[in-house]
Amino acid sequence: MAANPNVEDKHYTVEEYFEMERESEDKHEYVDGKIYMMPGVREEHDIIFGNAYTSLWTQTRKRGCRVYSGDMRVRINDTRYVYPDLTIVCGKPEFIQWQGVDVITNPIIVVEILSPSTEAYDRGKKFDLYTQIETLQAYVLIAQDQPGIEHYVRQPNGKWLYDRARGRTAMLELPSIGCTLALAEVYSDVPFMDDGIINTDVQAP
Repeated sequence: MAANPNVEDKHYTVEEYFEMERESEDKHEYVDGKIYMMPGVREEHDIIFGNAYTSLWTQTRKRGCRVYSGDMRVRINDTRYVYPDLTIVCGKPEFIQWQGVDVITNPIIVVEILSPSTEAYDRGKKFDLYTQIETLQAYVLIAQDQPGIEHYVRQPNGKWLYDRARGRTAMLELPSIGCTLALAEVYSDVPFMDDGIINTDVQAP
């Protein structure tokens, strides 16, 4: 999920942002003084989210890791606060608090579910933001319109190694947490998997 254009074309302080969040029924991200409202989601997004969350939670719950939903805010730095669709922390989670709200500071993996309206932001600006988190080891992008998962892994030299899995029979390894995402599970019960719109049984090269 990514942010829509700013709520109002003005500069906000961090304090004003958290005050707005406290009083609003919607979620907003905060980047360098600008506030962005989070968009609503389609059915496919919600199903994929639930499947991915369940798979990751089941695999990590006995390994000292926690999986957080899209309601958990992540701190990039003092002027940037965002909402990944999924956040994974291994070891002791570290938080800061603003007005009684917990904000994660040490994610090991963040996951975004792509959609046509947010894909460019998730691949570009938001990826740039996430790379600034020192603890982050992997960034995962899950397609919403067809079975496909992309995986960026931070290397010792600071560069990011790219991998992907496509097709209903594909599997994606997440070595930073010792887990595997089976696309058959992630896309289980998603409408397009059964209605004949897309045929991706054969894994792409």
